[in-house]
Amino acid sequence: MQTDTPVLKDIVLVGGGHAHVSVLRMFGMKPMPGVRLTLITRDIHTPYSGMLPGYVAGHYDRDEIHIDLGPLARFASARLYHGEVEGIDPGERLVQVPGRPSVHYDLLSINTGSRPRTIDVPGALEHALPVKPIDQWLRDWQTLQARVLNSQGDFRILVVGGGAGGVELALSTQHRLKGLLRERGDEASRLYYELVTDGPEILPTHNAGVRRRFMRVLGERGIAVHLNRKVVGVEPNGVQVKSGDFHPADAVLWVTYAAAPEWPAKSGLAVDKEGFIAVDSELRSLSHPEVFAAGDIASMPDRRPKSGVFAVRQGPVLTENLRRAVAGRPLKPYRPQKRFLGLISTGDTYAVASRGNWSWEGRRLWAWKDWIDRRFMQRFNELPEMGQEAGPDLGGIADADAIRELSTLAMRCGGCGAKVGSTVLSRVINRLPVQRRDDVLIGLDSPDDAAAFEVPPGTVMVQSVDYFRAFIDDPYTFGRIAANHALGDIFAMGAEAQSALAIATVPYGREQIVEQTLSEVMSGALDTLAPTGAVLAGGHSSEGAELAFGLTVNGLIAKDALLRKGGMQPGDTLILTKPIGTGTLFAADMRGKAKGRWVDGAIQSMLVSNQAAAACLHRRYATACTDVTGFGLLGHLVEMTRASDADVQLELEAVPLIDGAEQTVAAGILSSLQPQNVRLRRAVRNPDSLSNHARYPLLFDPQTAGGLLASVPADTASACLHELHELGYSHAAIIGRVEPRTTEAAPIQVIG
Repeated sequence: MQTDTPVLKDIVLVGGGHAHVSVLRMFGMKPMPGVRLTLITRDIHTPYSGMLPGYVAGHYDRDEIHIDLGPLARFASARLYHGEVEGIDPGERLVQVPGRPSVHYDLLSINTGSRPRTIDVPGALEHALPVKPIDQWLRDWQTLQARVLNSQGDFRILVVGGGAGGVELALSTQHRLKGLLRERGDEASRLYYELVTDGPEILPTHNAGVRRRFMRVLGERGIAVHLNRKVVGVEPNGVQVKSGDFHPADAVLWVTYAAAPEWPAKSGLAVDKEGFIAVDSELRSLSHPEVFAAGDIASMPDRRPKSGVFAVRQGPVLTENLRRAVAGRPLKPYRPQKRFLGLISTGDTYAVASRGNWSWEGRRLWAWKDWIDRRFMQRFNELPEMGQEAGPDLGGIADADAIRELSTLAMRCGGCGAKVGSTVLSRVINRLPVQRRDDVLIGLDSPDDAAAFEVPPGTVMVQSVDYFRAFIDDPYTFGRIAANHALGDIFAMGAEAQSALAIATVPYGREQIVEQTLSEVMSGALDTLAPTGAVLAGGHSSEGAELAFGLTVNGLIAKDALLRKGGMQPGDTLILTKPIGTGTLFAADMRGKAKGRWVDGAIQSMLVSNQAAAACLHRRYATACTDVTGFGLLGHLVEMTRASDADVQLELEAVPLIDGAEQTVAAGILSSLQPQNVRLRRAVRNPDSLSNHARYPLLFDPQTAGGLLASVPADTASACLHELHELGYSHAAIIGRVEPRTTEAAPIQVIG
């Protein structure tokens, strides 16, 4: 993202829990100039636990119970890193994420939630279905529904855990499964439920009235409750309890006491006896004052149940304390309420209220809960339009060293694109793994005025260059995508990638920030280049207003093996190896109108290398090939028809699309390059008949790191497609065929 304010402090948020979504929203409402937020999250869509039973019962759809972290992070001007943290280095202030460079922080906040304790019970991890992580549970839930519907005879489900989570899950799953059985005309009575808890009563954190009400409801629903039954083993066909009894079950749902991940303790953070991060009343780590924690992962002096209600209430206090800490001001204590309102659903549209010693029940309570939950979700999924800040005030966070650096910033670059300092560049280069090839005579391992390459006799060098501004806020992932994009031209021509020269523009800021950004983007590019056999031989870096990156890539191929855009033969089959839609999706993302899972799907598609696909196409005797990038699918197809002097019949419905692309195009959201590409509609014989087709605009959608478009002989097409699928190109598809050139001015017939 572009900013005129230099970055002075980094606040890193680990996890997209209930407290952190509040932090993101509040920073979006009131930005802090000079402070950069980074969200590292395993889940792009974070579920709201309060609505999970309603979803399971069939009262909500999936989107209604999830907060979309993509638009929320963009609203907060936060970088979104998709990954799961495996540890931190508090000494160096680094967050460790597998598969990418560590992320530096000045302040760190952790809100990752907890998981049911399975490690202590043999077989639980292998055979039980834990309710957390919720994304895994949702997949397990779909599988369980299919198992029940496809089963014959009795089906036994056993729920382990007598807290509110276990009781709600038992009632909500039963409600939904019995409903599905009745819809099919099946016997709902063949479904049997048991609830097992090691305590002397259910709902131990609620009052006696609530417990009596739920014991009545469970009895009415035919759910057998077993108290004082500690599960000591889980087997494929049931559970063993401490008394020696065995409870048979076809499925075991695990909703027990919360467990902490291992990495906080291993990282040296102070933890309680159960491994949760020990914090003070200000949500600050007892051992590391630059680290905060909230929600289930945090253990406060006044211990409270692991409940989402506390994480929600901690959000505003956490936000305020992060602001105060980064500015060096005194912190604000979090004072948890001694009594809180609990609204516990009974599976159907009915709920029981619990507060202190008071309880009540009824359908109006469920309607009230539904209203509260929907209003809460609306705050994060319907974000306000924000105006521009008048101007940055950095006095609160700029220490003496920062002020000195800022005073020289204008002279150093002034946003004009001056070179990155040699010391910064040297440190980054020294951290990169050394790559060598015999035909790269001079490269990063022996720097000189220029790189030098050797081209063997009978071999030609193919060369391409790409450079563009960042469209995502993760420099490492952007570096990977940019390298993939540049390599596409080399692979399309059938060449072996040999070497690359990089050019990077890094947003200006403090030296440490500049170094970190340059290191991440270069590491991303290198991690993409290395598996291809190409070495990074040199490059150029500068500072500017926003991150931009590109590469000049070189490839080698025998002269007579060179694959061109021209060469399509009548009768050939057209194959596209990757779906399209990146242009419209990122245009929507810039407006906060794209779902996070859509954008993540686009990123995952762009990260897929074309190298294996190119090799497959060559093995299957491809006659022509190109990579689909800025001109869009139709633009590149036009180039192939002109070079081959051939016509094409394109099947619009067969063109694979990235999830969400059709929806964003339907909303009128198009890439800024779309109007230029649309000029090529004159190459289509029947544009008028396609004007109302939902997919038609996507033919002109510009792609980044798109797939390969190739023509292959018809007799090899099926085998080629099968091989592509086996290689992991799951969206590869046959999208048309090549025909002899006619007298028609427009070479492309599109079948809608």
